[in-house]
Amino acid sequence: MLDAEQINALLPQTQCTRCGYPDCASYAQAVACGEAGINQCPPGGEEGIRRLAQATGLPALPLSDVHGIEGPRHLVVIDEDWCIGCTLCIKACPVDCIVGAPKQMHTVIEDLCTGCELCIPVCPVDCISVVPAHETQPAPTGWAAWSEPLALQARQRHATHTVRLVKAQHDNEVRLQAKAERKLANLTQESRLTDPVQLDQKRAVIEAALARARARRSSN
Repeated sequence: MLDAEQINALLPQTQCTRCGYPDCASYAQAVACGEAGINQCPPGGEEGIRRLAQATGLPALPLSDVHGIEGPRHLVVIDEDWCIGCTLCIKACPVDCIVGAPKQMHTVIEDLCTGCELCIPVCPVDCISVVPAHETQPAPTGWAAWSEPLALQARQRHATHTVRLVKAQHDNEVRLQAKAERKLANLTQESRLTDPVQLDQKRAVIEAALARARARRSSN
């Protein structure tokens, strides 16, 4: 049986979550542990199942209809006239292919889009639509519609995206901890409370929150 890293290298890296896992790497880990079948990846389609079966020695099964069907590759586009610049789609994109700023128009870099469609449900004004990635008919599906370079690119961009999110969370926790420490050090001056008992209660709450924050950081 291959390890999770080897299995992940055989996946299309669309990061669409249709397999039931948060990303391709998590699905690969589940397959390696025997917790998931090799037939849960609609973007990979029947060719993807064949690849996994050949590499793992597991029997090739029909694509699980619970997880979706194999179909043409799609891209998403943003109607710039309707976009309100909420940034929710930017946060949802697993490969950072949407660019924009708060309260400004967003746009999709089509060459980087994996067609995961995770941005669509989070858009509050329904300004994101799906378009075919290929104009030829019948449109190719599965690995015929994808390519190894595109999969590698998506995998690298998702890794960068994940690192960025972890760093952003860490930086935010550090900022909040510093703010709480300043508050604690100057509680009497900064608080509107004047009663000593209430001040002690608030101090205890802040100290407990700081202790939890330090414990989380030390465990990471």
